[in-house]
Amino acid sequence: MFRAVSAAVLFICMVVSSGCTFRSFRVKDVLKTPIDQVADVHLHEVTGLARSLMIKLYKRNPAELRKTSGCTIDDRVRHLFEAPHEKRFVELDNKTSIDAMLLCFDEGFAGDRVFAVSVGLLTMLRQSYNNKEEFFLFDTLDQQKLYNSARNIEILVWRLSKRRDKYNRLFLVTNELKGETTNLSFERLFGKMIVVQDVLAKTVSGRTNRAINSVVQRLATAAFIPL
Repeated sequence: MFRAVSAAVLFICMVVSSGCTFRSFRVKDVLKTPIDQVADVHLHEVTGLARSLMIKLYKRNPAELRKTSGCTIDDRVRHLFEAPHEKRFVELDNKTSIDAMLLCFDEGFAGDRVFAVSVGLLTMLRQSYNNKEEFFLFDTLDQQKLYNSARNIEILVWRLSKRRDKYNRLFLVTNELKGETTNLSFERLFGKMIVVQDVLAKTVSGRTNRAINSVVQRLATAAFIPL
């Protein structure tokens, strides 16, 4: 079984092309199945990608950071990633997940749009893992939630690149054109997130024999999918 667990975790780390660091053995690890180990790796990876995305968004949109007086990027990152588990913030009217992401595209929202997107994205991803920090023997995952979260990331990418305010300005700037060269670093981060969620959705589906209900939408008109 140890070989199976190690092989599964190593495979997922290779798929997402990340620097996966294996933990030393802990007593509670005996309560983990191979799928628990894989889920832990995925959750760690997607959380790290969300953190990297938040930092990049602030660097690309410094005006959003200035909306919170005296805060640095590190302050805002800690505010989100080291916050209590429920991750609700008064400045976002306690909204999370899809509702928080939608604030970014609300003309009437005067707050920090980077923070709104980051809170929404992270809490949506956490929802897809049933808001657990770690997985053990009797924990379960829902392949449909994981799949739907990946589709929501695709919708978010489209909205960030296309949706504009009444002055024809993007709500948040992501990729940019420099001469004839396109900077696609944001797409790469989002793409890794999508891969992580889709791979785990398929893994869970295969282990439980529960089919994934595929969703086909036109991004231009697509609404976020509830989890």
